[in-house]
Parts: sequence; C-alpha cells; structure tokens
Amino acid sequence: MRKDQDRTQRMRRAGRLVLSLFLPLVAGALGGLATSQGVTDWYPTLLKPPFNPPSWVFGPVWTLLYLLMGYALYLIWDLGLRNPKVRWAMYLFGLQLLFNILWSFLFFGARAPGWAFLEILVLWILITQTLVAFYRLRKWAGLLLAPYLAWVTFAGVLNFAIWTLNR
Repeated sequence: MRKDQDRTQRMRRAGRLVLSLFLPLVAGALGGLATSQGVTDWYPTLLKPPFNPPSWVFGPVWTLLYLLMGYALYLIWDLGLRNPKVRWAMYLFGLQLLFNILWSFLFFGARAPGWAFLEILVLWILITQTLVAFYRLRKWAGLLLAPYLAWVTFAGVLNFAIWTLNR
C-alpha cells in the first residue's frame, strides 16, 4: 500500500513539473506568434541603439528564462495549493506571464513601442512581486526568477531606446 502511495505521489510531482515547464514555453510560443508578424518586415526598419543584441540571441535567452521560470513555478506548486500564500504566488506568476505575452502583441503585433514600454513597466512590477512572493516561500524559487527580472529590465531599456529613436 505504501509503495502505491509513493508511486502516485511521484507521478503527481512529475506531472506538476512537466506542466510547470510547459506553461512558460507555451507563453513564449504565443508571444512568438506576435513577434513573427513584425520581426521580419517592420523591426529591421527601426533605428536601434548600439547595445541592441543580434537577433539570434533572443531565442536561446528566452528559452532558458522560460525553463527557469517553469522550474521556479514547480518549486512553489510543490508546496501545495492549500497554502493561500502559494495560491497568491501562483496567481502573480500567471498574471505576469499574461503580461509577458501581451508585450509581444503590443510591440511586434501592434507595432506600438510606446504602449509596449508602458506595458513592460507593469510587467516589471509584476515580475518583482512574483519574485518576492516566491522567495518568501522558497528562496531558490525566487532566485530562479532573478535572471528573468534582469533580462526584462534590459528589454525595458531597449524598448524605451527604440521608442525614442523612432518617434
């Protein structure tokens, strides 16, 4: 009987891990749909600051960040949904993930760098709140979000520079 319970528990945890990793990757794919609309014809025509990374950098960086985000989510989810602080942290995670997707639709889909910049400010706040909520529950979960926050900070500066250069 105990072996069956252990096996069931391991299967549930494995399922949570797979789903936790999968959700941010799906968000990235959705954002990628919007990005693909403007990255080939509109984005190359924009003036960009000298610190703009080459295009090939974005895919690997975002993939790594989405995997780190997913593992952080797993570490929190694994604490159990009965805890209201876990539910709140997961809510924040989901909200910031929606704003992550929305940025691509504003910047590339709508071709509106100004609106995208305002949105990325909200995204930055949401990521910070999520990081703090995760850190309070599990230190490593919060630390896994730090590279994401750093990259979005850089993306915000880049977004602002592109917006001001192309007004």
